[in-house]
Amino acid sequence: MRLFLSSYRFGAHYDRFAALTGGPCAIAVIPNACDAWPDAWSGAVTSDVVPLRRKGFRPEVVDLRDYLGRPAELERTLRDFPAVWVRGGNTFVLRAQFARSGADSVLRRLLTEDTLAYAGYSAGACLLTPDLHGLEESDDPAEVYSACGIETRWDGLDVVDRPIVPHVDSPATDPEGHGSRLAARLAEAGTPHWPLTDDDVVVVDGDEPVLLRG
Repeated sequence: MRLFLSSYRFGAHYDRFAALTGGPCAIAVIPNACDAWPDAWSGAVTSDVVPLRRKGFRPEVVDLRDYLGRPAELERTLRDFPAVWVRGGNTFVLRAQFARSGADSVLRRLLTEDTLAYAGYSAGACLLTPDLHGLEESDDPAEVYSACGIETRWDGLDVVDRPIVPHVDSPATDPEGHGSRLAARLAEAGTPHWPLTDDDVVVVDGDEPVLLRG
C-alpha cells in the first residue's frame, strides 16, 4: 500500500510524493470535496491540476458524480492510472460521494492490491481515517444533504488507524485555527493522532506509516 497524506498538497516533501508515484505519470484527480461549492468548483480543480502539470504529471479529472451507482465502471477507470490525487474541501461531502459512487470499496481494493498510489491532502487525507468526528468544527456536515441528497456519514474509510488533523499552526490555510484546536483536544484526551502543519506528510510505503515533518 502506498499513501501520501498531507495537510496541503505536496507539503515540504515533493520528492517523496514523486518517489511514491513512480515519478511524473498519469494521475486521476478527484475534486469532489468541493461539490457543495459549484461556483468555486472549476477554480478548485484548476488550482490542483496546474501544479501537477508543472511537475510533469498528466492529471485527468475523475468526477465521482459521473459514476453514481456504477462502481465497476469506476474501478475500470481508476485501474488505468498509476496514482490518484484527492483534493481538500469538505470531508463529509467527499465521504458521501465516495459512498454514492462505490469509490470507498473500489479504492480499498486497489490500495490493497497496490495497483495505484493514493495522494490526498486535507479532506483527501482525513477521508482515510477511522471516523470523521471532530472535523465538524471546520467542515459543515449540513452541506452533505444539499450537495449529495443523502445523510451525513461519520465513518471514514479506516485505511489508517488514527485521526489526521490538517492545517495545525497554519494560518494561511486555517486562519481560524480549527486544526490547532482539534489537535489540542485530541492530545488532552490522550487520543493518538497525526497533527499536520502544511509542511508535514504521512507516508505509507508498504505497511508502517512514517510521519515526515517539514
